[in-house]
Amino acid sequence: MLSDVEMIVAGSFAASALLTGAVRRISLSRGILDRPNERSSHESPTPRGGGLAIAVVSMLAILILYVIGSLDRHAMVALVGGGIAVAGVGFVDDRRPLAAWVRLLVHLGAALWALMWLGGLPILSFGHSLLALGAMGYLLGVFGTTWALNLFNFMDGIDGLAASEAVFMAWAGAWLTFRWGGGGALIGVGLALGAASLGFLLWNWPPAKIFMGDVGSGYLGYVIAVLAIASARQNSAALFAWLILGGVFFSDATMTLIRRLLRGERVYQAHRTHGYQWLARRWRSHGRTTLTVMTINLLWLLPWAAAAVSNPPRAARFAIAALTPVAMLAYLAGAGRRES
Repeated sequence: MLSDVEMIVAGSFAASALLTGAVRRISLSRGILDRPNERSSHESPTPRGGGLAIAVVSMLAILILYVIGSLDRHAMVALVGGGIAVAGVGFVDDRRPLAAWVRLLVHLGAALWALMWLGGLPILSFGHSLLALGAMGYLLGVFGTTWALNLFNFMDGIDGLAASEAVFMAWAGAWLTFRWGGGGALIGVGLALGAASLGFLLWNWPPAKIFMGDVGSGYLGYVIAVLAIASARQNSAALFAWLILGGVFFSDATMTLIRRLLRGERVYQAHRTHGYQWLARRWRSHGRTTLTVMTINLLWLLPWAAAAVSNPPRAARFAIAALTPVAMLAYLAGAGRRES
């Protein structure tokens, strides 16, 4: 007989797949389409906003976990309250583009909301020393969470990539939490989030029948950041482990941002100069690019993340060892290179 969590996970997958199909039909009937332009990586008009299914289903799963006593109130409020704000502003932006400063204010507010309910950044492990950040932890936490939720937006540029990354990070994070004996509540949230992302991925796998949109990408980045912070309250190396798990996204997006800043470009404007976008054009395949990222995740980053949570004193060094080659690959792929 299935446990409550197993039923929630299975229901999240099925509900997300069905709701994504419904959103696609509505988007097509109302003409809510992402039309190709010179900055696009797709070639035909495609419905957008399918990430709404991930957000709605995941928040329902979180509320059910709270009602059955598997999730504490502070984590639930952090996840749902900020999640509604981030998904909400993304939902509006998908239909009527908002000014960048409006989105940023909402993102910063949601990040601060999460940290207030989680009690700030936890104690971090550096070698054999433990570092308590105190008030500085709020500043770093708000910056890190805001960057993480925008990260998924930046990296949601080809079919299947962001959804596949969400499945990997959510389920890998849940497995690592189980491995170190962490709280079952965070495991349940990670499993449900991954299942909802997988249900959407059925529609988003190349060639995509619907795009995620800001409503989904921002929400995924936010929830993953909150899970990482909450996990670090149980294991001082957890933040490093989550950083390793998202190594491809962090490396590609950060390098691209830095190189564009150095050229004086407007970084908030749409572009297609991330490393994964260069690869997709070079290989003429979204699927091959997405599978390459998943291979790196499973064969390189996941073992390093497991090593980090198993040996907290060396977690920072493991993160450097894991991410340095990934950053080099992102540079070689063309991350941030000027597009002629």
